[in-house]
Amino acid sequence: RTYPFAEKEAKWREVWENRGDHRVDVTDNSIPKQYVLCMFLYPSGDKLHIGHWWNYAPADTFARLQRMKGYQVFEPMGFDAFGLPAENFAIKNNVHPAVSTKQNIEYIRGQLRRMGNMYDWRYEVNTSSPEYYKWTQWLFVQLYKQGLVEYKTAPLNWCPKDQTVLANEQVVGGCCERCGTPVERRKLAQWFIKITDFADSLLEELDRPVSEGGIDWPDKTKASQKYWIGRSDGASIKFPLLDNKEVLEVFTTRPDTLYGVTYVVLAPEHSLVQQITTPERKADVATYIEQTIKTTEIERMATDRPKTGVFTGAYCKHPLSGENIPVWIADYVLESYGTGIVMAVPAHDQRDFEFAVKYDLPIRIVIQSPDHTLDVLDMTNAYTEPGVMVNSAHFDGTPSEEGIQKIIAHLEEQGVGSRRVTYRLRDWSVSRQRYWGAPVPVIHCPDCGIVLVPEQDLPVRLPEEIIEYRPKGKSPLETAESFMAVNCPNCGKPARRDPDTMDTFTCSSWYYLRFPCAQNDQQPFDQEIVNRMLPVDTYIGGTEHTYGHLLYSRFVCYALYK
Repeated sequence: RTYPFAEKEAKWREVWENRGDHRVDVTDNSIPKQYVLCMFLYPSGDKLHIGHWWNYAPADTFARLQRMKGYQVFEPMGFDAFGLPAENFAIKNNVHPAVSTKQNIEYIRGQLRRMGNMYDWRYEVNTSSPEYYKWTQWLFVQLYKQGLVEYKTAPLNWCPKDQTVLANEQVVGGCCERCGTPVERRKLAQWFIKITDFADSLLEELDRPVSEGGIDWPDKTKASQKYWIGRSDGASIKFPLLDNKEVLEVFTTRPDTLYGVTYVVLAPEHSLVQQITTPERKADVATYIEQTIKTTEIERMATDRPKTGVFTGAYCKHPLSGENIPVWIADYVLESYGTGIVMAVPAHDQRDFEFAVKYDLPIRIVIQSPDHTLDVLDMTNAYTEPGVMVNSAHFDGTPSEEGIQKIIAHLEEQGVGSRRVTYRLRDWSVSRQRYWGAPVPVIHCPDCGIVLVPEQDLPVRLPEEIIEYRPKGKSPLETAESFMAVNCPNCGKPARRDPDTMDTFTCSSWYYLRFPCAQNDQQPFDQEIVNRMLPVDTYIGGTEHTYGHLLYSRFVCYALYK
């Protein structure tokens, strides 16, 4: 006989609801807690599919097991409701994002209820509600006051058809995921959160034993975060330009290979390129730069990508040997990493080796293998292992690992270099030229400059009169004059609001703090409650969160603690 699931499940859902079986008291200290957090949902038009059941049913099964063990289990659910998926659905269906998002949330909430999961819906959060994004804006204000927010110009992914900035994850195969148009690189002024200020703390916690407050995460996840943060210890070295007062400053982790430099490479978008390029090379350089801006950073970082570049016509001086060295531009060098300038050592770096072979540039061995068999004529790849320094003046015969420290000390004595640490991690770009996001709580005053919106005036609400959500080369909010025009809180003179909205990762960077305090309209979270409920005991989420959500969440916790 067929099991009457519709009848049976509806009955027991009602019984559980009436009995309050899933209700949790986050202030009750009498029972040990378990905070079981599952990644919350994008309420796009696709609603839920069987893949969501695949995530949420086992997570709920685990939470129920913890409750059977006697724990007070807090298993909240909510909606990551700002951002691209919800906005795309609204644009496609010609409906206001607030309307479509609300409808989708109501439908999805019904689907989740039918699953019978152990959610206490009194603690639901919706990041697109003013009651939530008021506190996202409050967080931005706190970070700004602590010097952790910066407004600066930086290169971005740009879709020339949709006229908008794209995050790296919104670029697929070098094209805009929305319309398929090849993406370009452009420099725009935008807001950055200075996550790099906490790079060492974020790294240290990954290595700290769990018994001493370290993170109890899978080794693979911790290794991925270490790689993404990417601390590099090395040296900053100065290469003076000939016929120019400028100095090219490079960062290298292998100063022991300094005598093997045969050319220097700048990122094509580097600010010095136009200044140092000789007249006869300007046309070729301009053409190459135009090609480069159509390529994403992810593509440029690919190790198997053919190396290309152009000679600028400029030369710089080797800081120790005094040799004149040609200066090139090449897209395998990124402006956003290090100084955007690389000292090329073809014999001991594979990218430099491939480039030198292609353009017939000198290859000079300065680290000899232990068996002394290296010969330039026989090389098919760069030699990147430790060895003994050769062709390196009075450093010849020094073990390369020892030579790193000796070269740095010599550079510092000569005043042409110094010890330095860099990170692969970049500051967090939170500006988006989109409508459906939390407005940046900043006012631009002609006299006072950048002025924060006073906390008592938060939230800065999204204007409802926006009709055209599709970006047209500038933020859609700029078309809402009633939103943009405002008086400066400092001097009272006419000013303008910031037209950008914040990246959706800003909303999800702190939601684990809000869940236990979702009913609190006086503060983002209650310190006593979060100190009881945190840390999150179990997080269920995909590995795609390793470099984004999980890293930003850790940073926000550090920043609020400091």
